[in-house]
Amino acid sequence: MQHGPYEHIAAAASGPIATIEIRRGPNNFVDTDMVAEIADALEHYDRIPEVRAIVLCAEGKHFCAGADFASRGPDGVARGAKSGRHLYKEAQRLWRTNKPIVAAVQGAAIGAGIGLAVMADFRIACPEARFSANFTRLGFHPGFGLTVTLPRLIGNQQAALLMVTGRRITGEDALNIGLVDYCVPAENVRTKAIELATEIAQSAPLAVISTRETLRRGLAEAVARATEREYEEQDWLRHTADFKEGTRAMAERRLPDFQAR
Repeated sequence: MQHGPYEHIAAAASGPIATIEIRRGPNNFVDTDMVAEIADALEHYDRIPEVRAIVLCAEGKHFCAGADFASRGPDGVARGAKSGRHLYKEAQRLWRTNKPIVAAVQGAAIGAGIGLAVMADFRIACPEARFSANFTRLGFHPGFGLTVTLPRLIGNQQAALLMVTGRRITGEDALNIGLVDYCVPAENVRTKAIELATEIAQSAPLAVISTRETLRRGLAEAVARATEREYEEQDWLRHTADFKEGTRAMAERRLPDFQAR
């Protein structure tokens, strides 16, 4: 059964499994309104007892290639965002929902895209997938709650390595460090995500929600605190020459020449 209508996603439930598909291919750039729609859909399925697990996926070449800086104003709000909503305020809602989420990650999960993938309970990827918390390569501070969620998932040292270097890793690398749970052929990513969601749905739903709440206790509050800190740091860094150079270098596909100013 379709739920909506939405502008940036599609949402439908089939039996105990709901699917939320980002539909801004091929890159599926994140912005405030798209994140708000994902949060709306998750909150909707929280109110549907028959839905027991959710698959978060995306059309096109990439899962989510991060934020499109050309579409965001200097305050981090997407131009045209409804009611002036801020990206991180809407993102905080994602961690306050109750149903288990399995992310099906193909192609790139970059910047806010890796943040969106890490928000899910489980991740399925393929060898061709690419993960990068590339903020420092842009002259920027990590965001989307990653300063809390990434260390919690893969440990402080591995998270620091990814965030400070801004390096890209493959789906197989991500499996080796615990960033994803399964690495399967690209054509099987969504099928495997549905299989895992179905396996979750076969457990007692009230017990699953209760167990998930215990495992994630305090996470939503920690993400809220982290995103406030992340935004403060991003706010002054976006006015630096290094940020201008980082975003320019990314657009020109070259190494940036940072000057610490």
